[in-house]
Amino acid sequence: MKIEIERKFLVTGDFKSQAVKSHHITQGYLCSVPERTVRVRIMDIFAFLTIKGKNNLSGLSRFEWEKEIPLNEAKELMKICEPGIIEKKRYEVVYQGQHFEVDEFFGENEGLILAEIELGNENQEVLKPDWLGEEVTGKSEYYNAMLRKNPYSSWKK
Repeated sequence: MKIEIERKFLVTGDFKSQAVKSHHITQGYLCSVPERTVRVRIMDIFAFLTIKGKNNLSGLSRFEWEKEIPLNEAKELMKICEPGIIEKKRYEVVYQGQHFEVDEFFGENEGLILAEIELGNENQEVLKPDWLGEEVTGKSEYYNAMLRKNPYSSWKK
């Protein structure tokens, strides 16, 4: 079992020229209550089942368990997911030795771009590239499980 420690930011500038890899991701949720989420993710030709617990008080840490599963099983599980499948392209960007995952959302979440960085501890410094915007760590409306229920396109600008 693992504790995931991550910070999340809006993206406000050009990051794509710095990307070293990209992946197409489709994900659905079998369960998305605040105490836990159970996610099915297809990333390119790989598939994963992930269980995440509730965030701690700081919003930075939570329990995470993930297993790779056969692609055909993931496709079958997608059929029984809660409504609202997430589609996005994930870019891997390394900035001053730190690894950011930048998600560009499609469909009802088009226009939203978020960057995440996983940390070794909650006090680890994040070196911020100029394309990194406002921090949204712990803001539940930016969680993928919430974006499927209340998509970015429905937010009042």
